[in-house]
Amino acid sequence: MAEETDTQLSPLENDVMDALENVIDPELGIDLVNLGLIYGIKVDDAGKCVVTMTLTTMGCPIGNLLADSITDAVKSVAGVTDCDINLVWEPAWTMDRMSRFAKVALGIHG
Repeated sequence: MAEETDTQLSPLENDVMDALENVIDPELGIDLVNLGLIYGIKVDDAGKCVVTMTLTTMGCPIGNLLADSITDAVKSVAGVTDCDINLVWEPAWTMDRMSRFAKVALGIHG
């Protein structure tokens, strides 16, 4: 299902994606990128970044904590001046979105 993620990222958007690999889901101990929670990154000419993402569940109790960590990581990238998070529920997150690394780290085989 990873094909739904934006694949044509600019160099700046790739830097944002790299920065998001440092944001760890505290419940699972895996970063948001490898969990497949990041659906898209867009940075406009003014440096405003929109991160389109989801959470593993709608009632995720750590959403606000993650939002602060995401904003800090994104704004740490040179050239990014602001960050908005576009939280979506479609397409729904499934374990199929996780990278092989995340599956191995969590002991999921298949």
